[in-house]
Amino acid sequence: MLLDNKTIAVIGAGPVGLTMAKLLLQNGINVKVYERDKDPQARIWGGTLDLHQASGQQALVKAGLLQQYYDKALPMGIVFVDKEAKTIAVREMTPENEHDNPEINRNDLRTLLINHLEPDTVIWDHKLTELETQNGQWQLFFENGTMVKADLVIVANGGRSKIRSYVTDTAVENTGTIIIQGDVSEPGNNCPEFFKLCNGKRLMTADDGTLLVANPFNGGSLSYGVIFQGLPGSLKETCLELNDTAATKKFLLTRLATWDGRFEELIAATTQFVALPTRKLPLKGPWKKDRPLPITLIGDAAHLMPPFAGMGVNTGLVDALILSENLTGYKFETIVAAIEDYERQMFVYAKEAQEQSGKNELEMRSPDFSFEKLLS
Repeated sequence: MLLDNKTIAVIGAGPVGLTMAKLLLQNGINVKVYERDKDPQARIWGGTLDLHQASGQQALVKAGLLQQYYDKALPMGIVFVDKEAKTIAVREMTPENEHDNPEINRNDLRTLLINHLEPDTVIWDHKLTELETQNGQWQLFFENGTMVKADLVIVANGGRSKIRSYVTDTAVENTGTIIIQGDVSEPGNNCPEFFKLCNGKRLMTADDGTLLVANPFNGGSLSYGVIFQGLPGSLKETCLELNDTAATKKFLLTRLATWDGRFEELIAATTQFVALPTRKLPLKGPWKKDRPLPITLIGDAAHLMPPFAGMGVNTGLVDALILSENLTGYKFETIVAAIEDYERQMFVYAKEAQEQSGKNELEMRSPDFSFEKLLS
């Protein structure tokens, strides 16, 4: 096998990096995952994830974890309402579609994956700052002063990866959309009328270029995002700093002033916001051919995309599946050849996913977007 007697370093303990480690470990490969978070209890901010049957779930099948995912995930319907909170349409869950893409809390997914790795596979509190080569191996230097060696580095540390530059000089681009994310703890008590409006389903609302998407069941909280075309200037200039909760509430309440009072209740009950510009990493090729030693990118580090088709994590899990099969099979004579084949395939399917996500983004933030058009 290509990786016999090799040491593999995966950078990033997100779902893609952890799945990559699981797929290698079950083939007897020596792999470690290096994560910047201090410990496994570090909370991951963001909405739930839904793994699709034709993509993300296939990686879990290979890892032997599909049933465990189903046990943790929640099949959810969708209720579409207008700004007056009147129901436009409802998509119900049925026995036929409940496993299509059930929602799972990000922290629950991380815990599920970690629990099925060998002890000490994940090395916490290790932020990678630099790579060097010496005597045919990578030297990995971390912010805490430690250094380790590896024969292959798989970069899975997200869209803001600094280590990406060893593989590609392509720059991340803003797409022109801002998402303001909020959480409400104990929503049945703190925003009871909005919680009732969700009726146990994800809720989606759109009006005049503003989209609101909410999930009432995200690790005990109701999580939501307000999505709109970017404002002039930086987030700081528009008072959307993470630590300025009052200013963010005022901004949202003004933007949604003509919406039903239940949306006001939702925003008023929020105690913390995250304001994020939407970004993408265009797949411009080819990537660098003169890499001194084997290294590649998977997940958002490889193909960051807008979250408007639910394809980011699913595409990343396909990366892990294909790359692991290439590295643990007997089709390729060298690690470099296995990586090149993975990257060739990834450029095709990930670019298609990016294009679909971008198309959805433009449609959803358009002033004349409506769910009536979408559902007709």
